[in-house]
Formats: sequence, C-alpha cells, structure tokens
Amino acid sequence: MGGDESPLLADWFDSWVDTYKLGVVRDATLSKYRAAQRWVRELAGDVRLSALTRARYQKLLNDYAATHERVTVMDFHHQLKGSVLDAVDEGLVSRDPCRRLVIKGIEPKEKKPKYLSRFELQRLLSVLDLGDDVSWDWLVLFVAKTGLRLSEALAVTPADFDLMRQCVRVRRSWDYKGGGGFAPVKCPSSVRSVEMDWQLTAQMAALVRGMDEDVPLFVPDGRRVYASTINANLARLCRKAGVSVITMHGLRHTHASVLFASGVSVASVSRRLGHSSVAVTEKVYVHLIRELEQGDVDAIMRCMSALAA
Repeated sequence: MGGDESPLLADWFDSWVDTYKLGVVRDATLSKYRAAQRWVRELAGDVRLSALTRARYQKLLNDYAATHERVTVMDFHHQLKGSVLDAVDEGLVSRDPCRRLVIKGIEPKEKKPKYLSRFELQRLLSVLDLGDDVSWDWLVLFVAKTGLRLSEALAVTPADFDLMRQCVRVRRSWDYKGGGGFAPVKCPSSVRSVEMDWQLTAQMAALVRGMDEDVPLFVPDGRRVYASTINANLARLCRKAGVSVITMHGLRHTHASVLFASGVSVASVSRRLGHSSVAVTEKVYVHLIRELEQGDVDAIMRCMSALAA
C-alpha cells in the first residue's frame, strides 16, 4: 500500500482502541488509552503506518520521554505497541518497528511515602475519632485492617459482613470516580472474603446495628463522594499523628507491608488483597519483599552457624 493511501498512525490507534478496548477495560484504564491517543496525535499526527520504521517509532518514544518519566514512557509504549503489531499483521506496516527499542525518560520526582511502618500505623490509629456514627475515620480503620481498595470499601453494606465467621465479603465496588453507584470489582479474583480480627468484628457489629442491610456503610445517603475529600481527611490524621502523609491507597499498601513484616506469605497477602495472581503482588511489593528476604538470609545463616559438626 502506498504512503498516500496508508492510514495515519493516530487514526489507526484511535480505531484500534475503540475496537479492542472500549467496553472491555475499566474506565480508569480506558482513560489512559485516551491520553495515549492524544499524545500520538500531538507527536506523530502526520505519520502514516507505511512510514512507521523502527527509527520513527523510536523518535516518537523519545519525544514522549522528553516530558515523562521512564516508567510512564514504558506504559505508553505498551499501550501503543499492541495496535502497531496488529498493523504489522494486517500488512499495513512492513516490519515490526517495536523491536530493540531504547526506553528513555526524565529523572523521576522525589517519591512520596507510599506506606507506613507498623509503629506509624499504630500512631495513626490512635488518633482516630471513632464515635457512634459512621465517619471517614471509621473508613480509615476499616481499610487499615482489611486492605480493601477504596472503591471496594465504599461499596460494603451491612449484608456483606459475616460476623459469625469474622469476615467481610467483597462483591462489588463503588464508582466514586463516575458519580456513584455499585460497579463490578476490578477482576474476578477481587471477589473474595476477607477475615477480620475479633476487635474489628465487634466494632463493625456495633456500627452496622440497625442500618439498612443493602445500603453502603460509608455512603449511607448515596451522596457523591470524592477520593480527594477522603484523602484530605487521612492527610489531616497523619499530620495529627506525626507520621508521613499517605493516601487511602497507601493505607492499603501499609496493610500489606505490615503483613509481610509479620511473616505472612506472599500467596496469602495476594489472596487477601484480591490480586489476579501472586506475580502481581510480587511486582507491586518487589522492593519490600527483597528487604524481607535479606532478613530471611540472615536468619538462615544464624540457624546454620548454630549447628556444630
């Protein structure tokens, strides 16, 4: 196919996203694809598929990398690569231009703390104002002790608690980004039962007493809730406790890190968090797991050195 007849890369990518991603991936994921579409059109809006060589694809990545961190460039590449490889299969691109690429990027910004230590978490929980009525402080306690995603925690109703078995069933999420209402969970493995300690079980039993079984515990009036508001409350509590400021997602990370530090296996943490696989958990917490593994090595050496021949 001649260059004048070949589709534009930007048009092809737009069509590919609408065909293979729209209505399939979650809204948050789709928004990332939409952002990638805008960047492709801005940086390579006049590039036709027939002219998409490895050098031209590399230039596109380099231009994107001029204003983005390396990990973001890698995500952008993965989003675009699927459509390009399909174009190769269709004969619109003569050779795979995605091979042997160099992923660049600007220096990452200083990372904010993602999670608290067990000691810091205890200090945070000590400043919670846990009255008789549901509040954002109760939500902080609930996420800290269950590790649920914010969307999952907001969707929990009194009917989801199995107080006899000391667990909460995660069946759905709350679409706080889209205006409210129940929505499916992130993936099939996110449907799960999460065990609660006896203290949290007793607290939840008292909190939900007399409430409508099918009304979300933390959104009782169905009003629209914003993550920014919830995170602002958590930030206030962190400052009050004198610990690093984290988000609600960071509180979920804190839950996992405390479990790892207590010796809980990766497989058990993965199931509790509702990850699709243990590999996902290992990828998210790779640095923490490596630190703990070094502690295991030290313990192994102490154990072996105590054995005399």
